[in-house]
Amino acid sequence: MLVRPIAATTPAQWLAANDPAGPVHFWAPTRLDARLREFQDGFPGQVTFAVKSNPAPAVIAALWAGGIGGFDVASPQEIALIRAMCPGAALHYNNPVRSRAEIRAGIAGGVASWSVDDQAELLKLVTTGVPLTCEVAVRFRLPVGGAVYDFGSKFGATVKDAVTLLQDVAAAGFRPALTFHVGTQCTDPGAWRTYVETAAAIAARAGVTIDRLNVGGGFPCARGGDDADLAPYFAAIQAGLAAFVQRPALVCEPGRGLVADAFAYAVRVKSIRDTRVYLEDGIYGGLSEFISMKQPSLCVLGPEGRRTGTAQPRTIFGPTCDSIDRLPGTPALPADLADGDWLIWQSMGAYVTGVSTAFNGYGGWETVTVTDLKD
Repeated sequence: MLVRPIAATTPAQWLAANDPAGPVHFWAPTRLDARLREFQDGFPGQVTFAVKSNPAPAVIAALWAGGIGGFDVASPQEIALIRAMCPGAALHYNNPVRSRAEIRAGIAGGVASWSVDDQAELLKLVTTGVPLTCEVAVRFRLPVGGAVYDFGSKFGATVKDAVTLLQDVAAAGFRPALTFHVGTQCTDPGAWRTYVETAAAIAARAGVTIDRLNVGGGFPCARGGDDADLAPYFAAIQAGLAAFVQRPALVCEPGRGLVADAFAYAVRVKSIRDTRVYLEDGIYGGLSEFISMKQPSLCVLGPEGRRTGTAQPRTIFGPTCDSIDRLPGTPALPADLADGDWLIWQSMGAYVTGVSTAFNGYGGWETVTVTDLKD
């Protein structure tokens, strides 16, 4: 991610004055700063950042400068990135499935908090030599809706197993904790309350006083619409804490909810054939999440400004020679769409950097800093 100094007020202004060779990732640092302050002012605990959502060095540097003191790292590569850029940061390794080599890398990197969701994974931590001064959080899952997709299909112990596992963590001599993830882009604050109350029940049944409760990520971004107000989510978490006899310290690890709305992504139309539209990027690149997430809000810019023609359903393909490089459904685009127009999606700061491939020679973009993302 090569970031230029602020080049224009908005994406439309910059595109009108420039002719980039490919897609453009527009970044408004002031929006990132504002969202970070919202988390720091409203969340009643430590705010960390899920590196996987946007590992761009400029983003990491901005968050570190803004007061983020901890990072959720899920691989040795992410550990190395944060250690190089933020040497004093707390590292939380909350991917609960690791090889022994990955555990050794975490130990060498000074990981302070680990998660487990299985007895065998806890045994790996013990036998590979994770220091007993570390926190080990038992990750559990619930059949709770409200998210776009559920992480519980891959990670998390059942409530019954979490009780036993928490007892084993305490017996091993680690600092016991609990953690969960409600699922990505969760728009139901009640999901957090249900999980927090269940965490209290798990701790009580296990007879273990936990040091901390990690409420995970999943906080929603706006997806280009009205700003996502975080206050109801923080209130739900606070309400759930009433179920604890002794309230634990809290930590959260937002990714998408922290960085997504600070970026927009512009992709040029390269060809139109009847109702088929071909773009300079697709699902192998910066639009990869469109196959699993509802598309964020979109505007179309032509040489004279925003296109306002009647919206018509289109089949939209990416640039590669692969026929599955296609956006789902038939998104509506203006009838007066033309070659060379720009499609600009909002809320594109998460899962673009670090996810895009170079398949078929595509996948690159330029990052441009602007003062605002909307015209």
